[in-house]
Amino acid sequence: MSHPLSRRDEKTVILVDDEVAYIDLLQQLLSEHLGCPVQGFNKPTEALAAMATLNVGLIITDYQMPDMNGLEFIAAVQKTNPAIPAVMITAYQPKFTPAELARVPALKAVIRKPFKWTTLAEHVVKHWPDSRPPFISNSSPAANHR
Repeated sequence: MSHPLSRRDEKTVILVDDEVAYIDLLQQLLSEHLGCPVQGFNKPTEALAAMATLNVGLIITDYQMPDMNGLEFIAAVQKTNPAIPAVMITAYQPKFTPAELARVPALKAVIRKPFKWTTLAEHVVKHWPDSRPPFISNSSPAANHR
């Protein structure tokens, strides 16, 4: 069961990756196993626009995207929402300079692709911005109806 658009009181995880099939898969896995809504976007600009209407708990962003890389996206979010933590996913071995990292204090972790959804879910819980992080369920909702 996928989650509807988030209510203002429920924090949402935002996923941003330019690969549509990849973001759809991650959104489905995290929606099924994390106790919070998950919204996927394949364009950073769309995610930035949507954030005005969502109560964002955490951002997961790819690094390599055509219009704006992950560091630029996190920096753009920080201008209006400095308290939202971010986790970056990447297929590359990025070598960020101390100056680049200093501009994005919200970046809490960099996870190399491929990774297990559980690794990503654990980072969501670990870096959640308040004392009520989402729970992680290891079974899908369909498996609970046997």
